Amino acid sequence: MDGQQQLTPAGRRIVAAAEELFYERGITAVGVDLIAERSGVTKRTLYNRFGSKDHLVAACLTERDRRWRSLVRDTVDACDDPVDAVAAPFEALRIWAAAHTRGCAFINALAELPDPSHPAHRVAAGQKLWLRGLFEDLAARAGCAGPSALATRLLVLHEGALTTQPLPPPLPADALKESTELAKALIRADAGARP
Repeated sequence: MDGQQQLTPAGRRIVAAAEELFYERGITAVGVDLIAERSGVTKRTLYNRFGSKDHLVAACLTERDRRWRSLVRDTVDACDDPVDAVAAPFEALRIWAAAHTRGCAFINALAELPDPSHPAHRVAAGQKLWLRGLFEDLAARAGCAGPSALATRLLVLHEGALTTQPLPPPLPADALKESTELAKALIRADAGARP
């Protein structure tokens, strides 16, 4: 699947229903019968469009990744200061987490689908690599002394905040707030270390 816009209305319904079910119940726990029923299509239509459940999972993660990247880019673009832009993905995470309370669908997929050749595993891993690359690019633009090392630290901090999200309150809200503050402190320290 090259993009959500190339899907038929039935294909979009399938992706929407499957994405919701996978996120709420888990990928391996959801069968194609339930997805077809929930989306109002036949199993034949589902298989004709996606070929397999594996490809449907990849399509769902691709669509989720498209929405996430759009939010992150909008949050970055709203920053006037390049140093603030480096922390923008943490602000985007706070916005995203308000509507997505079961943690990270990409981390969940990586845990359920450990085979690196699985098409959905590649999408989930690609999302994490993209975010690390974005941190590095933003840190370099902000003049940070060690953008590569800083990007790795920020990714670890970001992903740690994500994994605490499904825990009972008040930890998730505090973790997201604390991770943003820690990220800003790391960025300021690295930006201050530039020659």
